Amino acid sequence: MTALILNLSPTIELTDEQFFQLCQNNRDLRLERTAEGELIIMPPTGWESGNRNSRLTQRLGNWADADGTGLAFDSSTGFKLPNGANRSPDASWVSRKRLEALNPDPAKFLSLAPDFAVELRSASDSLKTVQQKMQEYVDNGVRLGWMIDPQNQQVEIYRPGQDIEVLQSPASLSGEDVLPGFVLDLTQILS
Repeated sequence: MTALILNLSPTIELTDEQFFQLCQNNRDLRLERTAEGELIIMPPTGWESGNRNSRLTQRLGNWADADGTGLAFDSSTGFKLPNGANRSPDASWVSRKRLEALNPDPAKFLSLAPDFAVELRSASDSLKTVQQKMQEYVDNGVRLGWMIDPQNQQVEIYRPGQDIEVLQSPASLSGEDVLPGFVLDLTQILS
C-alpha cells in the first residue's frame, strides 16, 4: 500500500485547528499535510517496519531519559513546521529549552521543527518522497536528520547547509553535537 494524497485546494482550505480536529476525529489514520495543503493519508506499516521503528524509538527514548536535556517523540507526534506543513517523523527529539520557550499546549501539535528527526523507510515508501520529506525537515530547522533505508542497506544523514552524507551498511550512527553521547546501534533496525 502507498500513501494517498488528497488535493483539497482550492475547494477546501483547512485551518490549523480544522486539521487538528480532523486528526483527532480519525485517530486510526496517520495524517500529514504538505505546505501546499495536500492531505496525506499514510497506510499502516508491515510488522517488520513496525518492529524496526519500535526499536528506533525505544533507543532514542532511553538516551533522552538518561540525558535529560530534551524529549523524544514517536511517529504519532505532529509538528507544525514553519512552512505550514504538518509532519510526523518516525522518531524525533526536541530540546527542553526550546519546549520551555514555546510553552506549547500538550494536547496540540508542536509548532516547531524538531531538533532531530528520523524517517525509517518502509517497503511501501517511495525513496524520492522520503528524501523530499527529510530535506523539508532540514529546510524548516531540523539540525540533524537520518533517513534509514533498510531496502538499500544505507543511511542518509541530513544537516543544514551541507551535502547529504550517504553511509552504506553502517553499524551505528552518532547523534553528533545535536544529541551528544547518543550512538544508535543499528542492529535489528537497518538489517
